[in-house]
Amino acid sequence: MTTTEQIVDEPLEPEITAAEAALQKKARDHLWMHFTRQSVLEDSGVPVIVKGDGHHVWDSRGKRYFDGLSGLFVVNAGHGRKRLAQAAARQAEELAFFPIWSYAHPSAIELADRLADMAPGDLDRVFFSTGGGEAVETAFKLAKHYWKLQGRHTKHKVISRAVAYHGTPQGALAITGIPAMKQMYEPVTPGGFRVPNTNYYRSEEAGFVSALPEGPDREEAFGIWAANRIEEMILFEGPETVAAVFLEPVQNSGGCFPPPRGYFQRVREICDRHDVLLVSDEVICAFGRIGNWFACDTYGYVPDMITCAKAMTSGYSPIGATIVSDRIYEPFRHGSTSFAHGYTFAGHPVSAAVALENLDIFEEEGLNRRVREKGPVFKQTLQRLNDLPIVGDVRGDGYFYGIELVKDKSTRETFDDDESERLLRGFLSKALFDAGLYCRADDRGDPVIQLAPPLTIGEKEFDEIENILRGVLTEAWSRL
Repeated sequence: MTTTEQIVDEPLEPEITAAEAALQKKARDHLWMHFTRQSVLEDSGVPVIVKGDGHHVWDSRGKRYFDGLSGLFVVNAGHGRKRLAQAAARQAEELAFFPIWSYAHPSAIELADRLADMAPGDLDRVFFSTGGGEAVETAFKLAKHYWKLQGRHTKHKVISRAVAYHGTPQGALAITGIPAMKQMYEPVTPGGFRVPNTNYYRSEEAGFVSALPEGPDREEAFGIWAANRIEEMILFEGPETVAAVFLEPVQNSGGCFPPPRGYFQRVREICDRHDVLLVSDEVICAFGRIGNWFACDTYGYVPDMITCAKAMTSGYSPIGATIVSDRIYEPFRHGSTSFAHGYTFAGHPVSAAVALENLDIFEEEGLNRRVREKGPVFKQTLQRLNDLPIVGDVRGDGYFYGIELVKDKSTRETFDDDESERLLRGFLSKALFDAGLYCRADDRGDPVIQLAPPLTIGEKEFDEIENILRGVLTEAWSRL
């Protein structure tokens, strides 16, 4: 379920202008919404967002909304940055397009150099794409290609976590751990296998058992347990068949699962022991969302590849990248070897120029530092919602949080499918939007509300978000 789908399940207000009515008709007649029930568009119309400034957006009727999701985990530097639009215009006037297939242009070269400087360890090579799904697809293909060049032709399988979202291309879909997203497209690319995620709130349901009392030590033990399930899967399938493990630093789908202390260090050790590549999927977590350029730095591990996209340009132009270690790049440096893979618009001159300007803004305004300093305050503010009977867990890191909703706090009982449908689509999504907060109410896993606001906000805006959530969740509980 996606945000757009959720916020249009109730009819729009009837008072609309002729111009807006014409837009709604054109949308109904011709626009195919992504991840959306088209019946909603047919029956009710769709909110039309026409303007953004800072951490707010406006719809076609002039109503203002707090953008609590940065568009879609994208607009980290905020809306309305004229200098990013101007950077795009300058580049388009000089060189609007040229491919990086056997040629290059300055903005792609400069951006690759800058990303390599930011990335940890020996991740020094940048393969551009146009978005996150393509970046994951690239990493999947590259992992298989790399092992074949090593003469290890059976290493083609990939491991990821339950409920994890890694994209919708056929290869990336094999890594995505959400069965409902695959059913209509099977058979998908073979070779994808799933292990438990790091949802500590539901750890016992995943099979974790420990005599340790509730606290940091027990959570750390759960992290080691979850990491060991990766090794268990590698051994079960055979290390000679497993190419890579794909993990988000903080798993988005399911509701913002941060890694317990020691988790990624154990995963890195397991991957090294069995000659398996570790891919850090940072399509959401990179570029300040967790407080550093890359979240793997936050959690103290060096992967073999990083996939990133979204906030590299703060959404002002599409781009994606797979950042690769020197070890993986090495066999491609010699002779006639070539990676037979690419995208027409990858490393687009305009997108690369916008990314460079966007990264300048991050540095000038100290946005990464801001998240590191104010992220704990954001967490404390959201944790005030724990006094509500409908709130089971508040979790996440940086400026990236999920609020899991429950029917019974003491037993952690969740909602069944019908109840979740009525709660999320039938009330919460529209109620939050009507209250002026754009965010995501999601049921890929247990019902959660997800928040990922622009990195420019602070304490005043934290309180504003909490107040809106408190009012709507209180009403939701009364309706139950």
